Amino acid sequence: MSHLNVEIKAKCSDHNKIRDILKFKAADFKGIDHQIDTYFKVNGGRLKLREGNIENHLIYYDRENKEGPKESKVILFKNSPSSTLKDILLAANGPLVVVDKEREIYFIDNIKFHIDIVKDLGSFVEIEAIDKDGSIGKDKLYIQCKEYMKLFSILDSDLISVSYSDLLLQK
Repeated sequence: MSHLNVEIKAKCSDHNKIRDILKFKAADFKGIDHQIDTYFKVNGGRLKLREGNIENHLIYYDRENKEGPKESKVILFKNSPSSTLKDILLAANGPLVVVDKEREIYFIDNIKFHIDIVKDLGSFVEIEAIDKDGSIGKDKLYIQCKEYMKLFSILDSDLISVSYSDLLLQK
């Protein structure tokens, strides 16, 4: 499954504020997922295997490292936790870095929200406006993302332009 996202990641010191806003907006809470993302060495984009209680996917994505809302082209492969996919990828590509996080997952329509606590990095919030079938369009995805940034009082100085994997590799 391939789709287009417009997304932001930001430092967040007040998860309760984000939760209260999502609750007020009647967001659909999917649960708390302990996720281990193993990133693999690849020539372009990013390839990670997500192992969690809720989400288990092989994810390839290509995204610019820039401030503010940015486009991300994503390809997902649903994986079974008992598969040998991780062993194959480790043998073929080698590991790059492992991201260990507790993630709260919420949805409002086509928008996915993450409240994350990432081991060795801290607390974050992510907004992902998702167009699974091309019916929403890039412009509306940007508008949706910016509306929630404003609602959550996310400042430009809070924005993170790179992935958690990049932040860990920079440490």
